[in-house]
Amino acid sequence: MISELPPLNAVRAFASAARHQSFSRAAEELHVSHSAVSRHIKLLEEHLGVLLFERRTRQSVLTPAGQTFYEQVSVALTQIANAATALTRGASMRKVTINVRPSFAVRWLIPRLPNFMALYPDIQPEVVTSTLPPDQSREAFDVVIRRGHTGWASNVQPQILLEDDMVLVAAPSLLQTLPLNDAGNLLRHTLLAGRTRGMDWKNWAEHAGIAQLRNQPTLQFDHMHLVLQAAVDGLGVALCPASLLGKDLSTGRLICPLPSLRLPLVRYYYGVSSEAAAETQLFIDWMFAQIHQDTTAPTDSSLTAQPTSAP
Repeated sequence: MISELPPLNAVRAFASAARHQSFSRAAEELHVSHSAVSRHIKLLEEHLGVLLFERRTRQSVLTPAGQTFYEQVSVALTQIANAATALTRGASMRKVTINVRPSFAVRWLIPRLPNFMALYPDIQPEVVTSTLPPDQSREAFDVVIRRGHTGWASNVQPQILLEDDMVLVAAPSLLQTLPLNDAGNLLRHTLLAGRTRGMDWKNWAEHAGIAQLRNQPTLQFDHMHLVLQAAVDGLGVALCPASLLGKDLSTGRLICPLPSLRLPLVRYYYGVSSEAAAETQLFIDWMFAQIHQDTTAPTDSSLTAQPTSAP
């Protein structure tokens, strides 16, 4: 089919001449000579075996065959122009691929992305979630974020991103019914846990200096963002990385009943692909700015206060 195409430069010259009904104006539009336009159209007519224009003294008028051909060709040329424009716009939209764990994506990254997109409208962040250790040969990314610096592929160098602590959180309605004024009160509550963080409650109990929580009713979920949703819904008390709390404390959806009792966690690290887009550094700088903003934001102590129990 492609081999049957007429000379495309000749088609372009024809379309311009047909639109203007003038070889001279077509020449001006295409920045070529009048004779060049004339040669292109003659070549096209010979290729098609049809007369496309009726040459008059001061005007070139489309023949019926030329009119039919122009109507179809003009649509095709418009489609080509639109395709080229769309491709150019796509190429001008620079992309940064960010590989993170699902909970970090849902609870930390995605809520903040509107700010990044407002600052850098020409950079498209593409978020990819994975629970696998960072390995550039297995998964494509510009920047990857994981907790801890072990298990990384040798071609990705981890850099410190974020310090983190584990804290207790619960819905205000739950704490109003069953206050949690000290660690010992936890024995009256259902515990919410993530399957990928099976040792958290044991480690926290040791850190808090209380008996191991062995016989507590426990609900388990696949990811921490599901654990937090269960906490918001009042299903129990969650032990959660502070980095994933988002705006749940500031909006009052959750309360941190024992804010001074915090279990230090392994840091978050980030790594950059050897083939990372130049825009990746802008994204990294933006992340650090967000972290700095979070750590310097004023804390409202009333958010961690225990709700008064009903008499």
